[in-house]
Amino acid sequence: MDSFTAFTTLPGPGPAEALAAAMDGMTPAPEGIGCFEIEDGAGLWEVQGYFTAAPDAAELAILAAAFGARPFAVSELPATDWVAHVQRELAPVEAGRFFLYGSHDAGRVPADPGRIALLIEASMAFGTGHHGTTKGCLLALDRLAAAGVTPGRVVDVGCGTAVLAMAAARLWPGAEVLASDIDPVAIEVAVANLAANGLGGRIGSLVAAGLDHPAIAARRPFDLILANILAGPLVALAPDLGRAVAAGGRVILSGLLAIQADDVLAVCRAAGFRPEARDNLGEWATLTLVRGQ
Repeated sequence: MDSFTAFTTLPGPGPAEALAAAMDGMTPAPEGIGCFEIEDGAGLWEVQGYFTAAPDAAELAILAAAFGARPFAVSELPATDWVAHVQRELAPVEAGRFFLYGSHDAGRVPADPGRIALLIEASMAFGTGHHGTTKGCLLALDRLAAAGVTPGRVVDVGCGTAVLAMAAARLWPGAEVLASDIDPVAIEVAVANLAANGLGGRIGSLVAAGLDHPAIAARRPFDLILANILAGPLVALAPDLGRAVAAGGRVILSGLLAIQADDVLAVCRAAGFRPEARDNLGEWATLTLVRGQ
């Protein structure tokens, strides 16, 4: 069955969120609505609706005019198994000693015992390793392990596929590792990936936002916190990071553009961290920070 997308842009989070809420009352109603900031520094937000029937063009035009948005662009999508398509197209990812692959590339896994292979299927969660932010985090993890860092407690906040949690568990077999995400679908994907990699009994997983969940708070202080999310949430999370990380412990932060790194670093300094390393991969940055004694 064919489907349709309709998207527009407009300035400011308030109008964008109001437009997204208004779209929920359309006929036919969208099956899903997205609202997020376009991270190019222009201050624009994108609002997108996903429809299983053609949306009403007149209704979209009225909504755009009412909220000061650009006219909606509507696209028809052919019926495609996108997950299967992506699985066929994605090549394995190498980051330090890590080798990330899909099941279609199982025959390409290196035989070298010094390599760490992780099976990550393309799915409805972020983190196959192809994005510069995920790869940056993997390189930072590998560097810490090579330097002799041995964290005892690790949490992956906003874990997506749980690739970073699994990488940490493989690097440090004795560590207590937890993976959390605000999205229940991501946790379902994470649990499947943990099982596929034989780590179901090694890594705890839960639906949680930030670090306030009782199961996370009970494990404080952490020696290492991984947060590959977005710049805005990282800024908001910084004070909690300062309270949740042990003295001398570390955070690896990504999901941010290189032009946003200094802003994130500034709030983390105020929370008691100092920079240890920065990895820029294309337009994306990954920060490794140490909490002061």
